[in-house]
Amino acid sequence: MMDDAELADRLLAGDRRALSRAITLVESGRTDHRDRAAALLDRLAGEGRQALRLGLSGTPGVGKSTFIEAFGLHLVERAHKVAVLAVDPSSARTGGSILGDKTRMERLTRAPGAFIRPSPSQTELGGVARRTRESIALCEAAGFDTVLIETVGVGQSETMVAEMSDIFVLLLAPGGGDELQGVKRGIMEIADLILVNKADGPLEAEARRTCADYAGALRLLRRREGDAPGFPKALTVSAVSGAGIEEAWAQIGALASWRRENGHWDRRRAAQAGHWFDDAVRHGIMERLRADPRIKAALREARGAVAEGEAAPGAAAARVLTLLFEAAPTPGGPPARG
Repeated sequence: MMDDAELADRLLAGDRRALSRAITLVESGRTDHRDRAAALLDRLAGEGRQALRLGLSGTPGVGKSTFIEAFGLHLVERAHKVAVLAVDPSSARTGGSILGDKTRMERLTRAPGAFIRPSPSQTELGGVARRTRESIALCEAAGFDTVLIETVGVGQSETMVAEMSDIFVLLLAPGGGDELQGVKRGIMEIADLILVNKADGPLEAEARRTCADYAGALRLLRRREGDAPGFPKALTVSAVSGAGIEEAWAQIGALASWRRENGHWDRRRAAQAGHWFDDAVRHGIMERLRADPRIKAALREARGAVAEGEAAPGAAAARVLTLLFEAAPTPGGPPARG
């Protein structure tokens, strides 16, 4: 069994088995595993390795897995190392997840320069798994230069993927009109590149019309900080024939280079790091609430009082949080009373 130091060394050397074990470690909910994962990530943070992080979402049935396989193979053939973090939706009843992305991307799975890791979304909103951000950091440390984050699908909370990617790609199917109205405005506003898939055979003409519709819609959106001239933009692609994939990659590279040269890349990464620090603090507080029996009982009592209309949610939450911080030990002082 690898100890933590050996795991870090083998991960930095690009060992895929070590990467898989490290991701399993960060996804674990056990307290001892969480402590080991935090120490591992802290150790790797000083390596300073970065990959191009691509967030990818799309409407159901648009062919995300087929596109990712074609796109990933395109990059691997050009000597890139590609990691795919695919988030599968979990059952709200059982918590189970199919995790079938490796089956759907069989050719990419066998490619020497590719790594695919499916993860269940569990109870997390935002289209990504709870530990996706940490898995990205592990893939970067292992030497992958491109990390694709495939989300569970278009939804109102899907915009969370923008907080962990450098460039966000929205994949859509041919068909304008009603579909254009059906896509959430929020996700349109964060997309850097819209790719209309299935631009081949009898659907090619429809795909080009759809692309024109979205290009027109993008021109109506307010310009954002970090938008290079001409972005966001819409293009057509075909995951089956490969048409448009090279152009899509060229546009992604052009946008990434522009953001690096103009300082937006570093500012975005800094803002994202701050966002995930805040997120870690929030989750840490909730874990403390659940771990302390006395606070857990107070939380249950307060929730019941709110449900019965005997207390306002804000006031009840404030009382529980006061109890939490009273229970926390003062640095350098005596331990809190049990």
